[in-house]
Amino acid sequence: MSKAIDDVAAERKRQIEKEGWSLKHDDGHSDQSLAMAAALYAAPEPLYKVNVMGMVHAINPWPWTNFDKREKFDRRKSLVVAGALIIAEIERLDRAAKDQG
Repeated sequence: MSKAIDDVAAERKRQIEKEGWSLKHDDGHSDQSLAMAAALYAAPEPLYKVNVMGMVHAINPWPWTNFDKREKFDRRKSLVVAGALIIAEIERLDRAAKDQG
């Protein structure tokens, strides 16, 4: 298993053991707020902007201009893809840090 996957597994264990976020607690989030929190943690910038008048505007952070694959997956597959992309980004950061010495 890669270091990124080990780190994610260790964080999940910490969430359960140290923060007390049990499986029963997670089951109470049927509003998909856990997925939203994951997306917000993963986003490289806020997913909204506040204008000078204090109005909040959502932005579309999809990184590729003309093809959004998210629409063709069911919810579970979308989350598996999201998890894999998060692992890919963690591993990319690890490689970049290693290359910088």
